[in-house]
Amino acid sequence: MNPVALVPVYNHAATVGAVVQTLHALALPVILIDDGSDAECAAALDTLAAAPATSLLRLQTNGGKGTAVIHGLREAHARGYSHALQLDADGQHDAAALPTFLDAMLEAPQAVIASFPRYDASVPLGRLLSRYATHVWVWINTLSLRIRDSMCGVRIYPLAATLPVLDAMPLESRMEFDTEILVRLDWAGVPIKNLPISVRYPPDGISHFRLCRDNVRISWMHTRLFFGMLRRLPKLLARHFLERR
Repeated sequence: MNPVALVPVYNHAATVGAVVQTLHALALPVILIDDGSDAECAAALDTLAAAPATSLLRLQTNGGKGTAVIHGLREAHARGYSHALQLDADGQHDAAALPTFLDAMLEAPQAVIASFPRYDASVPLGRLLSRYATHVWVWINTLSLRIRDSMCGVRIYPLAATLPVLDAMPLESRMEFDTEILVRLDWAGVPIKNLPISVRYPPDGISHFRLCRDNVRISWMHTRLFFGMLRRLPKLLARHFLERR
C-alpha cells in the first residue's frame, strides 16, 4: 500500500504548518490543496511545499472543501497512491489517533476508515445538535447504522473504490461533501470502519461554515440522496436483511 495525506486549506495559515509536521512524523507524503486562499496563507503554503515529501495543488478560486478534496483525491490517484488520508488544516483533530487509522487501513485495505468525534466541553451546542439531523438522514438514506458519523473530517479513502463514486457526484461541493461521499460509498458496497478521534474547538478557531448557504446545500444534498435511496431501495433492503441474519 502507498498512502498519501490530503490537506484541503482555505486561509489556515496559522495552523496548517503544525498539521503538515504531524503528517511527516508519520512518514506520510502530503498534498496540500490551496482552495483559493488569501495572500498570507498562499505564501505559507508555498513555503511548506518547498519541503521534501510535500506538494501543492493550487485552485485559483475558492470552490469549497468538497471541491478541494475531490481535486486532491483525483490527483492522488493520478500519482499512483493507493489510499488518501484526509485531514483538515485547522488542527482541531487529535493527531495522536492517526496511527490507529493507518493500522486499520493495513488491516482492511478495501474499507473506508471513517472517524467519529469525541468532543470536549469546547464544542458549540448548536453544532452538536445540528449534526444529529444529518445522522438521522444518513441512517435513512443507507437503511443502516453503518456510518456512525458522516461529518467528521478525518478519514482514509481506498482510491480505487472511491474514484468511480466521485463520477456520480456534483463537480462543486462544499461542506456537504463529507456526508455525500460516505453515503455513496456505502451504496457502492464499500466497507466502512468507524474509529473515534478527539475534537476540540479553540476559541480563536476559524470556521468557514456559512449558516444560510451551507444549510441550503446540505438540505439539497439530503434530498438528492433520499431519492437516490428510493431508486436503490430493493438492493438496500436485501442488504439490510442479509446483515441481520
